[in-house]
Amino acid sequence: MSAAACREKMIAAGVHDTAIRCFERSYALLAESDSGLIPEISIQPVTTLPTLTDLPAAPVSSALTELLGRCAILKLNGGLGTGMGLAKAKSLLEVRPGVTFLDLIVRQIEHFRRATGADVRFLLMNSFSTSADTREFLARHPDIGDPDSIELLQNKIPKIDARTLAPVDWPSEPDHEWCPPGHGDLYPVLSSTGALDRLLADGVEILFVSNSDNLGASLDARLLAWFAASGMPFAMEVTARTESDRKGGHLARTSDGSHLILRESAQCPEADLDVFQDITRHRFFNTNNLWIRLDRLRDALAESGGFLPLPVIQNKKTVDPRDKNSPGVFQLESAMGAAIECFSDAGAIEVPRTRFAPVKTTADLLTLRSDAYEILADGTVQLVPECKGIPPHVDLDGSYKLVDQLEAALAGGAPSLKHCRSLRVTGPVRFSSDVELLGNVTITNDSTTPVEIPAGRYADQNLTLP
Repeated sequence: MSAAACREKMIAAGVHDTAIRCFERSYALLAESDSGLIPEISIQPVTTLPTLTDLPAAPVSSALTELLGRCAILKLNGGLGTGMGLAKAKSLLEVRPGVTFLDLIVRQIEHFRRATGADVRFLLMNSFSTSADTREFLARHPDIGDPDSIELLQNKIPKIDARTLAPVDWPSEPDHEWCPPGHGDLYPVLSSTGALDRLLADGVEILFVSNSDNLGASLDARLLAWFAASGMPFAMEVTARTESDRKGGHLARTSDGSHLILRESAQCPEADLDVFQDITRHRFFNTNNLWIRLDRLRDALAESGGFLPLPVIQNKKTVDPRDKNSPGVFQLESAMGAAIECFSDAGAIEVPRTRFAPVKTTADLLTLRSDAYEILADGTVQLVPECKGIPPHVDLDGSYKLVDQLEAALAGGAPSLKHCRSLRVTGPVRFSSDVELLGNVTITNDSTTPVEIPAGRYADQNLTLP
């Protein structure tokens, strides 16, 4: 009965039938108590991979232009950043004063078109929560393209009452009754909107997909040439895990070695968490930069009814994400990188850390706003040479969970972190651009009153304020 109620609700909201059938598969797994967990005993580590640094130089001139004409770039732009207290598209968050993620993405695309002469197709997948903000932004950048031709709109699905497994009812704020189904929704969106057929009809054979909050993920001509020549249907860019990545999804192989798979933290049994976070065992972290051969994707979608049978992540939340006392719900999601297991001949390639500069927390934002990263002329963001390919590991306590709390702490400017290996901050402090942190630094303020850090250099120091 609850499954039928979900279907009726989605039909009434105008959700496409392909998305409804995909959701019904996810719901059936939930109802059957199939947790979707991937225990350590069922997988084995990936030990070696090809690397970007070993690839030959990119093709030049007409060969590159021809190759680019067969490729499209798609950015996932459905996140609101509610975990950081945002109520708008996270890509509209400022990376530096007056410069948002979307500003830099537009700069990347425009630079790429000017530098190569190729009219590379550009797409954004928005959610129902980010569409209006993003379309307003795109209207201010007419050279990038018509918003109607750029936007793909992510589906929405009901949140499931954790107690009854019925679609949750929240009449005070009906929008809270819905959630996006994760970025694995990319595949039914491409299928149901006709976008996949249109791209193929236009001669586009390869799709490069990445997150809008990962400014290091520009289209790399060497990777494009490698993937085009490989014949693979699907490839994932991965990078070496650091302490900052212990909780992120990692690449693995099935126990028989036949398939690559992606395991997210929500899919790891609690008993295996220590092994999951062992970066010497599971060495490669999914950057969510993906390369997809569109004709093979079309065939796979046709075989499975318009969507891929991806592993389902059962995220436990509250119906109102800002009210932890509101009823518990399940949000049934999938990860687009999990499609690697749908193709037996899929592959992966190790890339430098410069291709992975996302912002998931305010600690990430602090690092990005510091001098540990630089913005290049082409709009990409990368670690400065002093970091030697590894970003500083920043740990901020609950005083900085929300963006406005971090903004207050950075009113005097971001500290220098380019020579910092780790930073741990406990209690409210105020930084300035005159503060330089080196090595491993701990800053503690046991009071509830914010304290300004005196200007100066702090190297391998435990600093207690005031």
